[in-house]
Amino acid sequence: MGVSVGSGFVRSRVAWTVVAVLVAMLAVPFPVRASEAPGVLVLGRVSDDPKSQYEAMKALLDYVVPKMADVGIREGRVLMANDALQMASYLRRGRVDWVSETAGGAMLLQRRAGAEPFVLSERNGTRRYHTIYFARKDGDVRSIDDLRGRRIAFQNRTSTSAYFVPAMELLGRGMALDILTSPTDAPAPGAVGFVFARTERNVATWVHKHLVDVGTVSDLDWNDPRKVPDFFRNDFIILRETPDMPRGVEMVRGDLDAKVRERLRAILIAAADDPQARVALGRFHRSLRFFPIEDGDRADLARLRKGVDRVSRDIE
Repeated sequence: MGVSVGSGFVRSRVAWTVVAVLVAMLAVPFPVRASEAPGVLVLGRVSDDPKSQYEAMKALLDYVVPKMADVGIREGRVLMANDALQMASYLRRGRVDWVSETAGGAMLLQRRAGAEPFVLSERNGTRRYHTIYFARKDGDVRSIDDLRGRRIAFQNRTSTSAYFVPAMELLGRGMALDILTSPTDAPAPGAVGFVFARTERNVATWVHKHLVDVGTVSDLDWNDPRKVPDFFRNDFIILRETPDMPRGVEMVRGDLDAKVRERLRAILIAAADDPQARVALGRFHRSLRFFPIEDGDRADLARLRKGVDRVSRDIE
């Protein structure tokens, strides 16, 4: 008996084949350990769209690598990972030296792979941000303490502001978190049911349509009408705004040569005053500056790591 395959299925298979080919074109055979490729600096990134980010990462390496000849670096490579688990594996095996991450993702890599934060970075021109919890004005929720027995929308499992921070706060308030199969699923009695909406626009839409009681986004997304439209926001109230936290954190593997690490740190921090860096850093999250980690930043990251540890232990 013949089997008929729909055109949509064929297009989907073709699209995935194209993606696989593009990723393969970007890939370079990597040694098991970095020591097997002396003189190579590997920059890693967790991404579900490697093609869109590869050129910006390569431009950053093209700026950094020529300035590191004095510590033996002659070449730069990019290594993408599908998720934090894969990147943690790369770090443990020494296949990546330096990873650009959000604060929550960085603390997850520190927990799982012993990676270490060494500088902070802007992302899209912003150094710090925070989480906003919001609900409908005509709803029954007036505080996040009202969430027991109700539903909340997070963005995705890697979001700092729209997953790690609110999840760790709710756990810290003694609330049990219950992952739901859909926005219409009911949480366990007394628990807070949560769902991943995948995008900030979906978070806002699900709250607006009464599918969930509360949504979480960053303040940057809250003020972006492409993600939280004005006609939605007019129907919302803000329940809570958290303290600010670092936006981007650059991580290195724990056993990276100290000379390479310190030279890279110095180059990145000095880049803000180097006109040659403007193009490279402008393509890298439209960021123009990297910053040393100060005592207050370390305290913020320590609190976040403790929260990430609890989220991983109690929920995942």
